[in-house]
Amino acid sequence: MVIVISLSVAKLFIWNTGKARHMPTILLIMGWRFFFYSNERNEPIHIHARKAEKECKYWLDSENFDIAEAFCFNMNEGDQRQVKKIIFEYFEFIEEKWAEFRNQE
Repeated sequence: MVIVISLSVAKLFIWNTGKARHMPTILLIMGWRFFFYSNERNEPIHIHARKAEKECKYWLDSENFDIAEAFCFNMNEGDQRQVKKIIFEYFEFIEEKWAEFRNQE
């Protein structure tokens, strides 16, 4: 099951729950939540993923359609492989949401 969330809906959801106000979620898939931190808008394009106590951050290289791990916490090789597959599958979608995110004030 894949849930795609627009940034405006994510903002509303986050506002109404009173949690994680500065972490717009763009994808919920296979238990992973893919999101941005609002204080990282000046960094190059990247995505965070979290599932329970597991978390990671990957840089996206748009020119070469590639990713690089920024950090990985409490994840085994299977988790890392799963997250990478999801990022590659939704690469263009993440790029689009990043552009929207960067343009929001």
